[in-house]
Amino acid sequence: MRIGLLTDGGYPYATGESRLWCDRLVRGLPQHEFDLFALSRSAHQEQQGWVRLPDRVARVRTAPLWTHDDEARHGLRPRGLPGRLATGLGRSYGRRDRRRFTSHVTALVDAVCAGGDAAAETGEDTGRAAACAASAGRFTDGLYGLAELARERGGLHTALRSEVTVRIVESACRAPGTGRTVHGATVPDYLAFAAELERVLRPLSLDWYDEESLGAVDLCHAASGGAAALPGLLAKRFFGVPLLVTEHGVPLRTHYLAAPEAPFGAPVRALLANFHGQLASEVYRQAAVITPGNTHVRRWQERCGADRAKLRTVYPGMEAERFSAVGEGDDDGGPDTLVWIGRIEPAKDLIALLHAFAEVRRAEPDARLRIFGAPAQGGGGNTYLAHCKALAAQLFPDEATDAHAVGDNPVTFEEIGGPEVPDLAEAYAAGGVVVLSSVVEGFPISLVEAMFCGRATVSTDVGAVVEVIGGTGLVVPPRNPRALADACVALLRDPERRARLGAAARARALELFTVEQNLAAFRGIYLDLVMQSPARWAATAGPEDPDGPPRPFATPPEAHVLGHLPPAPAAPGAPRVPSWAVGAEEGVCAGARRAGDRDA
Repeated sequence: MRIGLLTDGGYPYATGESRLWCDRLVRGLPQHEFDLFALSRSAHQEQQGWVRLPDRVARVRTAPLWTHDDEARHGLRPRGLPGRLATGLGRSYGRRDRRRFTSHVTALVDAVCAGGDAAAETGEDTGRAAACAASAGRFTDGLYGLAELARERGGLHTALRSEVTVRIVESACRAPGTGRTVHGATVPDYLAFAAELERVLRPLSLDWYDEESLGAVDLCHAASGGAAALPGLLAKRFFGVPLLVTEHGVPLRTHYLAAPEAPFGAPVRALLANFHGQLASEVYRQAAVITPGNTHVRRWQERCGADRAKLRTVYPGMEAERFSAVGEGDDDGGPDTLVWIGRIEPAKDLIALLHAFAEVRRAEPDARLRIFGAPAQGGGGNTYLAHCKALAAQLFPDEATDAHAVGDNPVTFEEIGGPEVPDLAEAYAAGGVVVLSSVVEGFPISLVEAMFCGRATVSTDVGAVVEVIGGTGLVVPPRNPRALADACVALLRDPERRARLGAAARARALELFTVEQNLAAFRGIYLDLVMQSPARWAATAGPEDPDGPPRPFATPPEAHVLGHLPPAPAAPGAPRVPSWAVGAEEGVCAGARRAGDRDA
C-alpha cells in the first residue's frame, strides 16, 4: 500500500528526534511504498541535508515552519495575494471571502481563549463538560473553515498576520468569561499570539491537498502529534484517508515544559497551551488508531480526550545487535564503577548524581563515576557542564596514592569516540552499574541500551522508567541523592545480584524493545486499518458513477487469491466497498475451487 508518512522536525533530515525510528520503519517494511511529507524546524536542520533514502520512498515534500521571512521566498504565497503583509484584508480577499475568514478566525480564537481557564473555572462538572464540548466545536469549525478557504484561495499567511486577526484576538481576550490570565493580555501579547498562530497553522496553506499528493495515499501515518498531524487531519477531511498517529513524546507536554523559557508573557503562553490542547484533542478524535510509545505517553493522551479503544502501545524499536558484544555479567570494565550516559543538561540532574556519589565514596572508597556525554545544543548545555565539573572538583579533590604520584579524580567527564571508548557499547561496558538520575524523562533510551548490554541499573522514577525496567533494576525517587546513593552501594557490594538483574534486563529488552517487534506491530496495524477502510474512487469516477472503477488499496491480502473477485453491490449514492473487504471468504472459496479444477 502507499503510506503518507508525516514528520515534524525529523525524517528525512539528518537531524531530528524521529529520524532513526522513521528510517527503520521505512526500510523494515519493503512491501509498502512511502511518500514523505516533512516539516522542518530550523535553518540548521535544512543545511544538514537529508539522510540517504531507500528506493521505496517514492516522493518527498517539505515545508519550513521556522522562518519569519516573506512567504514568497518559500513557496507559500497565496494566489492573488500581495507579497508584503497587509494592514487589513481589503487587498487580500473579496467581500465574501473576508466574511468567511473573519468568521472562521473568530470561532477558532474564541475557542482558544475560552478553552483553558474559563473551562476550569466553571463550577459544576456538567457545566465544565458542556463548556469544553462547545469550545471544541468552535475550534474545529474555525480550523476546517480556514483549511477550506486556504485550499480554495491559496495560503493564509498574509491574512493571519493582518490587523484584522490582531483585533479578533484582542476582542476574544477581553470577552466576558475569559480566564484571568488571558484577560490580562496587552497589545504586544496580541501581536505575538497572532504571529505564532500563523506559524502553527502554516500547514493549512501548503499545496499538499490534491489527488496527486495526500489524496493519492492509502494511509496517513503521523510520526508525532501537533503540527505533523495537521496534514493528516485535512487528508481525512478532503479525501477520507485514514489517520494513524504515533507519539513517543507528547507535544503538549513538551510545550508545557518549554513554556517558562519561551520569550512570551504568561497570556501568550496560556493561549498557546490552549491551542495545542484543542489541537491534540481533535487529532485524537479523528485518528483511527493511536500508538503511544509507552504508558506514560498513553496517560497524557487519555487526559487530552483520546478514546481508549483507539490506543495501542507500541514501544520504539532499537537495534540490539549494536550491543551484542557486551556480555551478561561482564564486569571487566570496572565492577566498582558507576556509568552515566546521556545528553548533559539540567533535566538530567547530574548535580544530584554528584552529591549521591559523594555518599557512595564514603561507603565504597574505591568506587568511580564515569560520565559520558556531550552538552545539549545551545549555551545552557555548556554552562551546565562547566558547573558540574566545578562541583566535581570541589567534592572530589584529586587524590594521590603517595607523595610522589600524580593525583587522580574519581569522577571523569568523557565523550564517546576516543581511543579508550570508541563506541557506545564500550561505554556501557566500562562499569558494573548504569545510573539514570533525571528529573524529567520520556522514554529512557539510555536505560534500554544498558539493558541490552546486560547491565544492572539504578534509575529515578520519572517518565516511563518503571514501565521499561519492569522489576529488572532499582528505582528511587527523583531529587533524592541519599536514596540514589544507597541503591548504588547495594549493587556495588553484591556482584551476584548485579548479574541476576543484568540477565533479566537483557531478556526483557530483547523481548519488548527490538526493531523487529516494532515493525511487526506496525505491519499488523497497517493491514488492520486498510481492511477496515473502503476503497476510494479514482479522479475520473465517483459515487454518482457506480460502474466507474474504484481505486483499491495497493496490496490487500485478498489480491493474491486466484481468479477475479466478484464485484460488491452498492446502493445508489452510497460509498462502494471493495469485494475483498466484504466478501473475502467467498472469493477465497471460489479461488480454491478454480485451483482445484486446474489440478484435476
